[in-house]
Amino acid sequence: MDTIGFIGSGNMAEAMINGILKANVYRPGKVYVSDIRPERLEYLREHYGVRVAVDNAELAANSDIIVLSVKPQNMTDALQSIKGAIKEEALVISIAAGIHTDNISAELGDVAIVRVMPNMPAWVDEGASALFANEKAKTRVEIARLIFLSVGEAVVIEDESMLDAITAVSGSGPAYFFLLMDEMIKTGIELGLPEDIAKELVLQTGKGATLLAEKAAADGDSPAQLVKKVATPGGTTEAAFNVFNEGKFGPMVENAIKRACERSRELSRGSG
Repeated sequence: MDTIGFIGSGNMAEAMINGILKANVYRPGKVYVSDIRPERLEYLREHYGVRVAVDNAELAANSDIIVLSVKPQNMTDALQSIKGAIKEEALVISIAAGIHTDNISAELGDVAIVRVMPNMPAWVDEGASALFANEKAKTRVEIARLIFLSVGEAVVIEDESMLDAITAVSGSGPAYFFLLMDEMIKTGIELGLPEDIAKELVLQTGKGATLLAEKAAADGDSPAQLVKKVATPGGTTEAAFNVFNEGKFGPMVENAIKRACERSRELSRGSG
């Protein structure tokens, strides 16, 4: 594959760099990185052997694929910095939440753009990514998908507006699980468990529950059906569920995810 450049080198960019190098999708000499933090660039160069660009324009001039991995509020500056430098047939991939493909083409012109919502488990090659390609990128979306398959699962969607819901469900989703796990660990400690044992049990329970849910899905069973298998009448799980239901756990989760979706829409409209 040709060259790829990352404008911005935060956690998700590093996860992608790590993934594509491990999967041999790219060699280090074919990967460029630019960032406003010299120490960050030096770390990536030493750790991964990638090439460091002097600025965004140099990166764009040398990259067949450009990954925009900057914060949404910095996107305009990043796009303006590569105007006139981007290759005519370059493929632009954006992982910035809330930035529409139209916003990008308004700055860069008629270029091939794939907008992606990845998530943090890409760090352990278990990411969940959704990709939307504008009209010019339709025939090249599988190239972008291959990159994200190196760090987990990746699906292609045809309606860009779905990315707001995807942001709320899978983009932010890992943090919901982390929050639950943290509360379970803290409660286990309050109940008398040593901290290390509470952590080990909760982490393994989360891992096991996910793997079991995947196996059940392959067999045609839903998470709701698994709940019924665990929560036997009159048992301990049912007692816990009674508390969840009294606190309106289901509606609370629903409202939280809907609020995250609405926030994604607000960001898309440029609301602060």
